[in-house]
This record gives sequence, structure tokens and C-alpha cells, in this order.
Amino acid sequence: MSVAQLANRLAQLSPAEHGFEWFDPEITAGHGVGPLHGMIIPAKDLNDVAGMPTAFGNVTRRAMATQTDPFIQRLINRGAIIAGKTQTSELGMTAYCEPIGMEAPDNPILPGHTPGGSSGGAAVAVARSLVDAAHASDGGGSIRVPAAACGLVGFKPAHDSSGANPSTQGFITRDVATQARLHAVQPRNRRLRIGVLTEPIHANSLVDASFLSILESTAHLLEKAGHEIVSVPLPYGAWAFEAYTEVFMMKSAGLTNLGSPITRWLSEQGRMLSPSARQSCIGAFDSVAETVHGAWDIDVLLTPTLAFSPPKIGHFSSMPPEEDFRAQTQWTPWATLFNMTGDAAISIPVDGVGIHLGGVRVGNEDILGLAAFVEGAVA
Repeated sequence: MSVAQLANRLAQLSPAEHGFEWFDPEITAGHGVGPLHGMIIPAKDLNDVAGMPTAFGNVTRRAMATQTDPFIQRLINRGAIIAGKTQTSELGMTAYCEPIGMEAPDNPILPGHTPGGSSGGAAVAVARSLVDAAHASDGGGSIRVPAAACGLVGFKPAHDSSGANPSTQGFITRDVATQARLHAVQPRNRRLRIGVLTEPIHANSLVDASFLSILESTAHLLEKAGHEIVSVPLPYGAWAFEAYTEVFMMKSAGLTNLGSPITRWLSEQGRMLSPSARQSCIGAFDSVAETVHGAWDIDVLLTPTLAFSPPKIGHFSSMPPEEDFRAQTQWTPWATLFNMTGDAAISIPVDGVGIHLGGVRVGNEDILGLAAFVEGAVA
């Protein structure tokens, strides 16, 4: 699809239907030389693109960017056309996508329900086949959650999480091959030891029985392909997610001009943390990878991505902030593990359910190779 064709498609859809926060075909002119020649990739509205406004999921924050974020610039250097910005939750801080003062993106495969977040607009744009790929970012599942909610592929590449750094950049796509192309990774296929975990790690959630059935069939498929399948217990107690939560709050402490109750609550909680509490939560966060390696003698962890189907738009935001945060975790009780360890993780659709593959002792090549096998086997 050309930029002109995309502009025509967007004109026929509402903002809730297309997921874009900003689009201007004149600004995108001039890109498109390199190995990603002509590939249209919108940027998430947390990242600056020179000549486009950035709103950070809140219309009152919207300001014209004069420089381009380095990750986005590298895409431009590889030939991508940055066709506007996609919607995100305010400052990317929730697993749903209801930007302040703007229309909330609607889930194309489950109308009236959240497409997930914080990269909700990216998932909507890809799910509606407006683009083949959309830039996204992931600090607690924000690539993989919307991918699972919209029946797509969401890959969080391995990143350095030391110093309590949960976030990295990536993409939402319709297939694994596009992920491999965008990340310039050659998927690898070899026999792996795969641990299966049905129990939620970070919340007391009731997991949809149909999700567990598809998880079981996926494990059986991988076993038939020659992989070793084992059951694994929970890797740690409540302390690890408490550390993640406090890190998340700590990073929110300096934020101002917040438009939603949950972002204000997170910021307030962060300001209450003492210097010693901050050092303690960073230390606990950084110890999670070693703890996981000690608990699990596996290469890959296999779980669902979500515990149940996407709730309706407004479900989470109608709750008091602390309850809202807890409910989001109940919906997404596995993904954050890999933001703490920094390992590669991917959500792929299997019979309409997001299945999650997370690296424990393998990297991007093996996770993409395993995901490509599953994708091909269930196609």
C-alpha cells in the first residue's frame, strides 16, 4: 500500500477505527531508500518524529517535535516511511489504550473492547491491514499484550534490563517473518527444553479454560516436533513483582500534568518512596534474572499471553487506581517477567489465543525460530 492509498483508507475510518493519532502524507515524502525501502511504519506516540506532533497519549501534552528519536531515525535510514503516529495510553503507562482527550482505539476483532496497550493504536493499524508493521515499545508487555488482544505477532527483543530498565523498542506485525526482517535477525531452529506454566506469576487470576486448552495443544505440537516439554513451578514469590511495581512508580515520580487517575496515583506512590526503598527495589529487580535461572532448567517458557479475553473499553479506567492496576496485572500476569530479565519474548496467535514464548537461556534467533515453527504449524 502506498502513502496515498493509506491516506485514502484513513479518510474512510474514524480515529477509533484506524488507531492513528497523526497522519500527514507530505511529511512522509522523501523516506524510502534502503533495505526497508517503501515499508510504511507508523511511530508510537511516545517517540518524536521531526515535523510531527507528539502527544504522549494526552492531548494537552501535544507539541511539535523538532528532532527524531534515534530508534525511529534508524528505521528511516533503512528506508522505512514513517507514516504518522499511533495512539498510546497516557505516557504508555497502562495495558489498555485510552488516550486523554482523544478517541480510544477500538479492537478490530472484538469491537467495543480494548485493543490492549500501551501500543494499542499500533495493534489496531496492523489488525486493520492499514500497515504491515507498526512501531511499538514494551516496558511491561506493551508490545505483546495488544498483539495478543488483536490476534497479531508482538515481539519484545532481548534488551539490557540492568539498573531496573524494563523498556525496549520493537514492532507489532501480522507474521513472524516481518519481525525477523525488521530486527535483521535470522531465526534459528534447534531442539530446546521448553517449560510450560499455566499458573499466573504476578497475580491471582482465573485463566480462561479455552486458553489453557490451546496452551496444552501448543505444547503437544512442540513435543511432537522434538522439543523437550516439562512443567515448571512459579519461579519466585511476590517480592519480584513488588520490585517491578515500585520501579514503575519510581520512574513515574517526576511526571506532571497527568490527565488520568491511575497515572496520578502511580506518580504519587513513586514520590513516597524513600531513597533506601528505591535502592532496594532496583536491587531486587536486577536479581530476578539470576533467580529465574536458578529456578528453571529450561531454554524457553511457554504460557498464555493473557489470562482472559480483552475487556470492554472503560473497564479498567472505571476502577479506582489501585484496583485498576491490580486488574491489569490479573489480565496480563506473565509478560512483565521478561521486562525484568531482559530476555526475548513473543506473543503469537494460535487458534485466536495469544501464546507467549519467553527466552530463559536463548536469544532473539531461537525465539523467532520457535515462533515461526508454531505459526507455520497452525496456519
